[in-house]
Amino acid sequence: MPRIVLTAGLLQISLICLNFAAYRFMFSIVLYQPEIPPNTGNIIRLCANSGADLHLVKPLGFPLDSAKMKRAGLDYHEFARISLHETFEDCLAALEGRRIFALTTKGRTRPDQAEFRPDDVFLFGPETRGLPAAILERLPENQKLRLPMLPGSRSMNLSNTVAVMLYEAWRQNGYQGGI
Repeated sequence: MPRIVLTAGLLQISLICLNFAAYRFMFSIVLYQPEIPPNTGNIIRLCANSGADLHLVKPLGFPLDSAKMKRAGLDYHEFARISLHETFEDCLAALEGRRIFALTTKGRTRPDQAEFRPDDVFLFGPETRGLPAAILERLPENQKLRLPMLPGSRSMNLSNTVAVMLYEAWRQNGYQGGI
């Protein structure tokens, strides 16, 4: 089976190609400056199991070869398509022409109120501070989403939020490609 190796500093993420050229990744997840390695590891595993590709925007709060990240992702790193971007602008260029939805505690629209389609992108901010206002201001209000929480709650865990969002979008698209 062919392998692709993505090298970023000390990290080598190898991707076992189950003919990636023929496989259509339905959604993209963007983690803007993630800080906690186990969250990113969990999200890598989620992307491998759901067919989403993952974009990481530097700076990261941990080295990509972090043992905690690898442990959380188990052996799924080799089944995920991961892109590493130096800047948010580089990431946007790679995703040009696609709709971007940001998950934020400042959003007014619930994910079930939006209509998702293949190629949509879901953007998440750092665990301790969320997305900066300068990024959120670039998006229309209906593309700033918020997961419902009880009054007084501040936020949810990043990897849980990504899972809820990704599965809602996939559900709306009939779990295309899933078994």
